[in-house]
Amino acid sequence: MSVIQSILSFIVAIAILVTIHEFGHFWVARKLGVKVLRFSVGFGKPLWSKVAADETEYQVAIIPLGGYVKMADEREGNVSEEDLPRAFNRQSVWARFAIVAAGPLANFLFAIVAFACMYMVGVNGVKPVLGQMESDSIAIQSGFKADDLITAINNKPVVSWQTASVTMVSEALDTGIIEVDVTSKSGAQKTHRIDLSDSRKILGDEMLLDYLGIEPWRPTLAATIGALSPDGAATQAGIQSGDQVISADGQQISDWMGLVDVIRAAPDREIDLVLRRDSQTLSLALTPRGVVEKDGLVGKIGAGPKVDPAAYDAVRVKEKFGFFASIGKGVQQTWSLTALTMRVLTKLVTGQASTKNISGPISIAEYAGVSAAIGVAAFLGFLAMISVSLGILNLLPIPILDGGHLFFYLIEMIKGSPVSAAVEAVGQRVGLAMLGGLMFLAFYNDLSRLFTV
Repeated sequence: MSVIQSILSFIVAIAILVTIHEFGHFWVARKLGVKVLRFSVGFGKPLWSKVAADETEYQVAIIPLGGYVKMADEREGNVSEEDLPRAFNRQSVWARFAIVAAGPLANFLFAIVAFACMYMVGVNGVKPVLGQMESDSIAIQSGFKADDLITAINNKPVVSWQTASVTMVSEALDTGIIEVDVTSKSGAQKTHRIDLSDSRKILGDEMLLDYLGIEPWRPTLAATIGALSPDGAATQAGIQSGDQVISADGQQISDWMGLVDVIRAAPDREIDLVLRRDSQTLSLALTPRGVVEKDGLVGKIGAGPKVDPAAYDAVRVKEKFGFFASIGKGVQQTWSLTALTMRVLTKLVTGQASTKNISGPISIAEYAGVSAAIGVAAFLGFLAMISVSLGILNLLPIPILDGGHLFFYLIEMIKGSPVSAAVEAVGQRVGLAMLGGLMFLAFYNDLSRLFTV
């Protein structure tokens, strides 16, 4: 996946989601009789613009990372006498509340549609079958075994690793206890109980499945070289795609994981490899590059295994539904994701979750590129998830965001008069500081992920 593909996918995603958000403001404002001066997709110099019969200017601007709706408002400029009744600031507090709330609401509605379309197209996934796990892992101690198939979590059926992992986190945050129903390879059914009442274990620095020591099933792969990094140690040593590794550092190699173990144990140390290339046996020296990971310094050579797609046929699954069932799944998925995100935010604010769970634009761009490369269904799911996040973010009671304005309107409803301009100005400055701090943290986490390998 190229950097350009990630950037383009990110731009397309943001352009779609921001346009949906701003259209929510625009549509409700028009319905309530407010004069809209401009609807812009993007910021900066207009690339295209047109003034419609209703005197609204529609434009596409050069910077596609946003958009805005400009309404007639005496606080932002002169409003003609005839347009005063249609000025935003002269509307009732209920009308202003509805216009501002319409943006986030549009994001939630779009998420429902995107998830529904995703399920109509069909979501490709992998059955939640367990692979080999470390003997001292929580999973093994809880009774899980390799080749077990997870069928339900707290009586909620799961059919893929994606739904299993999300359901596991959601249920753990909700109840503190997860009961996992599994079916063994022989057909025996069991239920394993895990206590996750400490949310810091769920939302810590590592993923929940990693914390539990749960590994998805993978087929046994031959030690045959597949993809190679152009600047990796393997390429520089003369290794080619299709080479089969017979021995490494004096040890016989029977499968790919055996090769990985030898390579990781030899950071920045020269080792000897014996390869079979076509009908020839070759020997060469290779020095794995030392890379710092959470387990310490490990060796890497920039090579991946040659994988036969047919090896995964037995565990492939596709979730696909009809029109009405997909709409129902879209509503359910949007609600579940919204509730999960709100619980995570609450844990973050109260210090019960690691701030490393916050991702910024770099991570989002990477996810955008990956999902776009996988296919239409994956990209639709990505758009739905980011749309939910955008809707929730804008509803936070932070001045400068939609949620901050809605908070001021709620105060106005209670006290019967608007918040003073001085209070609103202070709130805007506080909001900018809070938003700036949040963005700094998101960028910091992104950069940490990039440079910690």
